[in-house]
This record gives sequence, C-alpha cells and structure tokens, in this order.
Amino acid sequence: MDTFNKLYFAITRNFIYICRQNSKIMKLIARNREIEELGRLYKSKRSEFVIVYGRRRIGKTFLVNQVFQERFTFTYVGARMQPQRVQLLRFARQLQEFSKSPYAPTLNSWDEAFEELKALIKMRPVDERKVIFFDEMPWIDTPRSSFVDALEYFWNAWAAQRNDILFIACGSATSWMVNKLVKNQGGLHNRITAQIYLRPFNLGECEMFLHEYGCRWDRYTILQCYMALGGVPFYLSLLNSRESLAQNIDRLFFQKNAAMKEEFDELFNALFSQADKYIDVVMALASKREGMLRAEIIEKTKLSGGGLSKILENLERCDFIETYSKFKSSVRNTVYRISDPYTLFYFKFVHNNSSKDEHYWSSNMNTPMIRSWQGFSFETICLSHLAQIKKALGISGISTNSCSWRKQGGEDNGAQIDLLIDRSDRVINVCEMKFSEKPYSITKAYADSLRMKMAVFVDATHVRKSLALTMITTYGVLPGIHAGIVQSEVTMDDLFNQV
Repeated sequence: MDTFNKLYFAITRNFIYICRQNSKIMKLIARNREIEELGRLYKSKRSEFVIVYGRRRIGKTFLVNQVFQERFTFTYVGARMQPQRVQLLRFARQLQEFSKSPYAPTLNSWDEAFEELKALIKMRPVDERKVIFFDEMPWIDTPRSSFVDALEYFWNAWAAQRNDILFIACGSATSWMVNKLVKNQGGLHNRITAQIYLRPFNLGECEMFLHEYGCRWDRYTILQCYMALGGVPFYLSLLNSRESLAQNIDRLFFQKNAAMKEEFDELFNALFSQADKYIDVVMALASKREGMLRAEIIEKTKLSGGGLSKILENLERCDFIETYSKFKSSVRNTVYRISDPYTLFYFKFVHNNSSKDEHYWSSNMNTPMIRSWQGFSFETICLSHLAQIKKALGISGISTNSCSWRKQGGEDNGAQIDLLIDRSDRVINVCEMKFSEKPYSITKAYADSLRMKMAVFVDATHVRKSLALTMITTYGVLPGIHAGIVQSEVTMDDLFNQV
C-alpha cells in the first residue's frame, strides 16, 4: 500500500482531519464522504476536473491540503481584489518554487501561464498522478483577464487528452463556481467530472467537533451554541471551552473589536458579487419568522425577475435559505425562509444593535425576548434536521413531502402549521416544535388549541389521511392528563443522531 493510500485510509477510519489554527491543533469532523471521493478521484485512470466549493470558513482548503499534503504537483491561491499583473506575478513565483528553478518566468497573460504549467507537468515522472490545485479561483478571474478562456483551452486541448491529471478548483464564491464552471455554456460545458460541496456541520457533527476540541458542553448548551454560530467549523473553533456559552457570545459578538462583529459583511462580499442585493433579501426574510412568498420578497426589496431568481438560487445553494412548499399548493406559493442560524442571530441581535453593553448576552439571556428567539431558532434547526426527525419517527424509508400550511383568518378560524410530514403511507405527521429547558408540559388550553388547529386543517384542506400529532422538544413531553393527544415524540437527542 503506497503512502497516499495509507494516509487516505487512516483519515477515513478516524473520520477526522487535523489543522493548525492560531498555533492550536483542532480536529474538523465528519468529512469522510469528501475524503473518500477525493481518494477515488486520485486513483482514477483518467484526468479529472474537480470543483470543491462551499461558503467561507467551511474548511474547503484544508480538506484538500490534508488529503494530498506533499503530493501536489502545483498549487496556486488567488489573491482577492488584486489585478491580473499581481495574480500572474504570484503564479510565476509558484512555478519557480515547484520547478525548483532559480528564476521565475515572465508572464503577460493566462495563456502564457498555462503553457508554463504544462511545461512543469511534463517534467514530472510519467507514472505519477499530477495533482493541480487552484484555490480561490473566483479571485483569479479579474475583469478582462481571459482567465476562464485560457483554462478552457488548457483543459480541452491538453489536460483532458491525458490520463494522469487531477485538477482541483476551489472557491468560496459559490455563484462564480457554479455559473462559470458547472453551468459553463462554452468550452467547459460538461467538462467538470466531479463536484464536492462542503455543507455546514449538523448538530451531531458539531458535538463531535467540540468534544474533540476539548469543549465538553452538554447537548442543551451545544444546541444553544448552534443557534448563534450554526455549523461553520471556523466559527466553532473560536469558542473558548474555559468560558461559559454566554461569555463566549459576548466576546465574539458584543465586546469591542469582537471577532464576529464584522463577519457577516465580509462573508457576503466574499461569496457574492453585488452583495448588497443579497443582504437586502436575507434582511427581508429575517423580518418575518414564518418566511416569505416570492411576491412578498419583491414587495419588500423591490427586486424582481431573473435577478431575484438568481439571488434566491445562490442563497439556497450556499445554505442560507431553504424553500418549503405549502400543503397542496402551487410552485408560486413556495415559501422562502432563512435556514442559517448565524444569519438569523446576526440580524436579530447584532445588526443595528446600538447597545454599548459588552456583556449584552449575559445581561439579557433570560429575558422573554431571548426565550422567544430561541423558540423560533429551534424551529429553524428542526427544519434543517428533517432526516434526523424521520429517522426518529421510523419513517426514513417512506417517501415524504415536508411542507407548511397556513390559513388566514380571525381568532376562531386562522391556523398555522410550520411542519407537516406528508407520507406516502397515508399518514401526515403534524409537527409542533417547542424549545424548553425541561420536559414540556401540555396544558388543557394548549391541547385544546392543538385539536382546534388540526380540525381547521382538515376542514380547510379536505385531507383524508390520518393525522399524527408529533411533538419535537428538547427533553420530551411531561406525562400528564393532556399529554395523550401526542402520538409520537422527537427529542433533542434525536436531532444529534447521524443519518
């Protein structure tokens, strides 16, 4: 077994890869599938053009670097907001380093750069797999640089004709990666042989990360942490396990020069061109907890047409929003809702926060405002963990459609259900999501309102399937005289399960 395979199987077996950040060793968890895919592509008998993409801070670069380590034939990192002259100068220096030449070539265009790259590749042994890694590729494509045209020619006229090249393109600007590479209608059309998209961690993966990093919080605390930071590994790496969660949030968001205070603008500007329009859309969505129809987004933002469609598509592609259909409704009634916990937290508590209190979170954590937000954030997290919910209910193998339902009306005939799991076995799970620091107690008034809600739903939709009231809570439902209305339960522990 060669060195690469030993490394590959070791990483796969442990489900981790190790990185060094701020002179501390950290473990990023649960990239097993991606590692396995990179290993498969490395052992392929043909040349492969691979893109690795995902939002900023998600760990794309380190994944590639850890898997291949010293086995790169050539690597290059694009420079943000630098002109072509600077990009080419740095490319030439990388060529010099990898070729061990005393001189760096003079490059005047990307066509010349790729010719020099070809010469470098030809210097390598015939039986060696040539791993070429272009990181932050969107930053390389400066205006009027013709970078993509040169890349097309390099791949189509030369690299694709060989069987020994693994070309990896990586970038945070997901819209660029998809539009310029995946959906390219020119010379790169259908040339991408594999796509690896890194998603944020789910709750279970966050728990694994934090525990490996020495942060032994319980699941209730990790759930609250997820409400603020989401599943972005870099954000989680900023936590100090010697501090409480409240102290960490104060330090990261509310103290002077807090590390996460400016992150949102940097994040969106790194991901999207015309970032202000994307921010307008998520700001509008953040203002309405149940989500918005497209028509409501248009009214709020004054954006419309293909431009808005592209923004919504890119936001969903980057895991900032999710779409939900309304029960028995047309596509026009698709609901758009923010799915990224960090974005929700930012707009609720950081954006336009005029407080000078550096202990803002510690001072307010037990207020009704925070409690209300936690309830809403818990609902959002549940919606992004549908696979775990289905597993807990024992319906993973059943075809389902997850949707919402709302009936406008007065006090007597209006009702809303945020999550319906419509099953092919003629059962609908009517899900109620409740965040609580102890087992949830169902009162007579709440039980009556649940019965009324389901009755209104049946009357309005004429549904003939059986309804199963499902409570999704942190610590379960407290046994009691009114708890009999609940037919199935999902707890916080279930949301931490892997699927």
